[in-house]
Amino acid sequence: MNDQAQTQAESREPLLRVVNLQKRYSRGRGWRRSRLLIEPLRGIDLQVHAGASLALIGASGSGKSTLARCLAGIERPDCGEVWISGRQSGYSENAHASGPIYMIFQDCGLSTNPRFTAAEIVSEPLLISNWGTTRERLHRAIGLMTTLGLQADAANRRAGEFSGGQRRRLALARALVLEPRILILDEALAGLDLSTQAQMANLLLEIQRARALTYLWISHDLTLVARLASDIAVMDQGRIVESAPVREWFAGPRSPQGQSLLQAAGAWRSRPAS
Repeated sequence: MNDQAQTQAESREPLLRVVNLQKRYSRGRGWRRSRLLIEPLRGIDLQVHAGASLALIGASGSGKSTLARCLAGIERPDCGEVWISGRQSGYSENAHASGPIYMIFQDCGLSTNPRFTAAEIVSEPLLISNWGTTRERLHRAIGLMTTLGLQADAANRRAGEFSGGQRRRLALARALVLEPRILILDEALAGLDLSTQAQMANLLLEIQRARALTYLWISHDLTLVARLASDIAVMDQGRIVESAPVREWFAGPRSPQGQSLLQAAGAWRSRPAS
């Protein structure tokens, strides 16, 4: 196979492939009482191609965040496989700081050391991965912060000194510092005012185009999903019950769960233009 044929074949292969992913928890119900079995993931099969923006939607407790943490290697699934670029991925203590998938949380400030400066927060994944010298790490961190609209003189400020929108930019810089291929954004724009939310949405779209990133969105905001996603997967009780391109889904969900979500959100008003 020549190089061109190999490249075309690789482009047809999904960047992310998930096979029969399962996760269970058990919770005690008192001393020597029976334990309650919770199954947030009940056999997830999923494929995501490079450059796509997949939105995972569903009611609270449907398993979206558990799936995201398993994909990012933060949690270990009980069964199943995660493949990235044809290589099997798995749980690792440092997966979130050094792997090809990085997850950005809504409460991004809670995942960083409050004593760290902004530059230390952004460069920490480089330190964990033993990348470069202290000067090289600092240079790369400040460069990313500047690219994302944070002034270089903010490098020595603590995270608590930034506004909500600035903290999201800081979290994005930290996520990009090791050049992951996939970003998982778990309600990453929730809680922002509409103006700041729009700025961050535009920034994420620009970054995606510039870096050929693949996004997995977890969001209850179907207006944002309509704008930012290329595909939608509906989760319910640990399973994916429906998946479709975003325009097709907004034109008419097939699953009862999808229909309920769309009706509850009144999201037909924000349906993407055909």
